Amino acid sequence: MQSQTALPEIRKTVLINAPIEKVWEAVSTAEGIARWWMPNTFEPELGHKFIVHAGDFGDAPCQVTELEPPNRIGFVWSKDWHLTFALKKYNTITEFTLIHSGWDAEKVTPFGHPHPMVREIMDSGWEKIVKEKLPSIFAG
Repeated sequence: MQSQTALPEIRKTVLINAPIEKVWEAVSTAEGIARWWMPNTFEPELGHKFIVHAGDFGDAPCQVTELEPPNRIGFVWSKDWHLTFALKKYNTITEFTLIHSGWDAEKVTPFGHPHPMVREIMDSGWEKIVKEKLPSIFAG
């Protein structure tokens, strides 16, 4: 059940001109994720604990909560958030959707920043990452 102070999840979808297997590799391996998001110690294993190296924001602890190759990965990110990478195959095109949930108007990040402010910043950040950076690794 969502709390009274829950904020909407961030949801970004893009069509990528690549087969689902290639997109899956880019979103389900440490090397792949590092190419379009951040360096990390991810492994595609349910329950695996890993770190996302978030630059000035330090290392964020994460844990894999969902794993359905080649369609879905979910993980807890830091203390409040959950990220889901969902893939759908359309012939040689792959639809990729990022869902970033766990936002709460009354919570703050480990750095003391209020969720509503951070959500706004991350919404535009994810827009660029999902719609520009991720597809660009398949361009060529």
